[in-house]
Amino acid sequence: MAEEFDLYERELWAGRAPAYERGFAHVTRYMVGPLLDAAGVTDGTRFLDVGTGPGFVSRAAVERGARVSALDAEPGMAETARRNVPGLDVRVAVLPEVPFEDGTFDAVAGNFVINHVGDPAAAIGALRRVLRGGGRLALTCWVMPGSGALAIVREAILAAGVPWPDDIPEPPFLEHGEPAAFRRLVAAAGLTEVAVEEVTWEHVTDAEHWWETGALSGVGTNGVIVGRQDAATVARIKAEYDKIIAGYAVADGKVALPAHALLAGGVR
Repeated sequence: MAEEFDLYERELWAGRAPAYERGFAHVTRYMVGPLLDAAGVTDGTRFLDVGTGPGFVSRAAVERGARVSALDAEPGMAETARRNVPGLDVRVAVLPEVPFEDGTFDAVAGNFVINHVGDPAAAIGALRRVLRGGGRLALTCWVMPGSGALAIVREAILAAGVPWPDDIPEPPFLEHGEPAAFRRLVAAAGLTEVAVEEVTWEHVTDAEHWWETGALSGVGTNGVIVGRQDAATVARIKAEYDKIIAGYAVADGKVALPAHALLAGGVR
């Protein structure tokens, strides 16, 4: 199951870095500051950014004066991070592979990466390994099952009568996406002083931009499913999407999409 999911994720994200940077990465940016605070990242901190994506967490850590290294499983994401954070040490590796020596870092953090791995427990254990004694780990994930910003395109797909494909696996993280279960997962990896906070915010965007980046660009499972459909079916999904997203309308033709996440922190 873990290997199957990891293979699916590699196929899912291959070549998607530009589209992700334009769209969904702007939702996850909201958690960058809280994530770094939870990891205790300050001036001089030796810090590892796991699942760096476009490098937004790394850039914010550099701005705090940290000494930053980063990982991502997708080579295109690593290249994007290097562009956004000149001189950044970025390694390409698929969790639970973490190509650093034991105890290398004062702090390790991953922004919405743990929900994208085949074996979350093994991944957290590997991140603990590269922390020094007393170092801090911080992780964000989505509340599961996804709702609000995460779910609008999926709701439209289902409302249009498009069946969920049999070849798309469920995320192994699904059972951990609530506070108590996430805390147990992190604590079971050997972290202490584990705390989990639920965070909700609104992502204000343009409805057509969200459709383009969330449905037509091939980003994420929703984008894959929409991309498999013929033109008539895509139009049917879009009609349902328009109905659903109208419920989130705010001023100036924008929509405010709620996002629901968990932030976990712990100490080695």
